[in-house]
Amino acid sequence: MLFPPNDWLPQAPLERLPLGWLKIAGIEVAILRLDLIDPLISGNKWFKLTEHLKTADRCGAQGIISLGGAHSNHLHALAAAGKRFGFATVGLLRGHPQQTPTVKDLHAFGMQLHWLGYGGYRARHEAGFWAPWQTQYPTLHPVPEGGGGLPGARGCMQLRAQVCAQLGALGWSDYDGWWLACGTGTTLAGLVLAEAGEHTVYGALAVPDDHGVAEQVEQIMEESGVIAPDYQLCDASRGGFAKVDSLLLEFIEHTEQASGIPFEPLYTGKALLALKQQVEAGKFAPGTRLIFLHTGGLQGRRGFNP
Repeated sequence: MLFPPNDWLPQAPLERLPLGWLKIAGIEVAILRLDLIDPLISGNKWFKLTEHLKTADRCGAQGIISLGGAHSNHLHALAAAGKRFGFATVGLLRGHPQQTPTVKDLHAFGMQLHWLGYGGYRARHEAGFWAPWQTQYPTLHPVPEGGGGLPGARGCMQLRAQVCAQLGALGWSDYDGWWLACGTGTTLAGLVLAEAGEHTVYGALAVPDDHGVAEQVEQIMEESGVIAPDYQLCDASRGGFAKVDSLLLEFIEHTEQASGIPFEPLYTGKALLALKQQVEAGKFAPGTRLIFLHTGGLQGRRGFNP
């Protein structure tokens, strides 16, 4: 078996987010701290991997082959899981060989790496992309970029139960919606499936439109047979993939000082800044209660320290 049984899942604490701009607006936010569930298999990555690994087990695979960039949280979590639980991992990376803290960890965890260049990586959605890799690695199960697709979304459905189990400790009987960063849209899709229309899921796009997040979410909804999914997307990319600016970095610094919670600039920081902008624009009425999903990924901030 590639992963621990499903009856052992990491539990993330749900905490109030004590920030001045929320108090001024009369809005309450609780943050689900997926960054705390595991030092290496961190954030939403654990949940996105579970169903993929079950599928690999059913197929008799001996490991996983997947894709990502030189700072990929997904590949980092996958490689760490492979080392811990004893299965093989292969990473197909965007761009050309480079040394980043993440890449050094991938090597240390025993992941075999192949650099595809940029054109080769763009071909990942084309028919036949996986054929030569499955020929080269016939015992490995392919997993989409970021652990995406319907299996990844199904693994994230259990996050709703973790929140509902902890609402009473906050003095909440209910909440009005979720807010989270989107890189592939898989976690958002899982929450939409779990909510089944009860609460809106708001996705802050940390990547540009051409990364296909909206299309990925729609495809998962179609595969699941969901007719009218309740979610909204907003742009939080700040001009492009991995774009970091001084306003964002200052916001993260002030937020960490005020809350004691670490964020990173590619996903969670962008998502929280986008929420602040939406709150100040009056999107949410006073009294609104939101769940902010901390998707982890803190290892990736090592490559973006100012």
